[in-house]
Amino acid sequence: MKPVSKTLLVLAVAVAAVWTCFFTVRENESVIVTLFGKPVRPLDAAGLGLKWPWEGVLRFDRRVRLYDATPSEFLTQDKKNIVVQSFVAWKIAEPQKFLLAVRDPLGAEMRLRDVLWSELSSKLGVTPLAALLSIKPEEMKLDPLSEEIRGKCSETAKGRYGIEVVDVRIKRLGFPTQNRDAVFERMRAERQREAKQFRAEGQEEGMKIRAEADKQKTTILAEANRKAETLKGEGDARAIEIYNSAIALDPSFYKFLRTLDAYRVTLKENTTLVLGSDSDFLKLLTEGSQALKANK
Repeated sequence: MKPVSKTLLVLAVAVAAVWTCFFTVRENESVIVTLFGKPVRPLDAAGLGLKWPWEGVLRFDRRVRLYDATPSEFLTQDKKNIVVQSFVAWKIAEPQKFLLAVRDPLGAEMRLRDVLWSELSSKLGVTPLAALLSIKPEEMKLDPLSEEIRGKCSETAKGRYGIEVVDVRIKRLGFPTQNRDAVFERMRAERQREAKQFRAEGQEEGMKIRAEADKQKTTILAEANRKAETLKGEGDARAIEIYNSAIALDPSFYKFLRTLDAYRVTLKENTTLVLGSDSDFLKLLTEGSQALKANK
């Protein structure tokens, strides 16, 4: 081989060796430098990294992943069977521990499934069904329960596998098929009982309102009648006063008018009166104006 060719070959090998010494670390990943498959050092800072040509590089995505757990059946504190479907949001927190414990995301999800099932079984076993399924907001404990399970899962997963559990949520609660009809019937009976209670309370409140309205009606009518009688009495008294004033001005004229009114009422067509000749009632008819003058 010619010296020039040897030089070019050596130069090419050197460039290739130098090229393999450099690698990049992205923002969303962690890198572990390995020596014959064994971890040597982790790198988390993004940028340019350096290694020996005989060393390898393993990359781990640090972004949050989502694991959907398969539905599982659990027993609550009050011995009710429920089917729970949940999910876990997780990410790699310690790449070196993750590599040694689980190696890849599939292995991580298998470990997370065991940890999640254990914590769900433990917490649901001391939680009544009403704290999971209720129409009353003050009885619902699902969110605090999920947060407590997340804390326990994160503590276990990080300590054993280098995994940080970001969130744990129960996405669906149900009942086993063999128990569903009985549970629904019990729920309907409970709702009917509450409905009857609300109706009874409404009827009681309605009776109170009607009784109060009747009381106010009686009071108002009594007060109105009292005022009416008072006004009527005052009117009668005023009328008597006016009559008395009129009579005092001309008693004979008043007597004359009253006599005419009496004639108008009693002397109808075909009316027959049998009276004495000295009757005061007949004087105006028999004596005329002389009777009127005699009265003045």
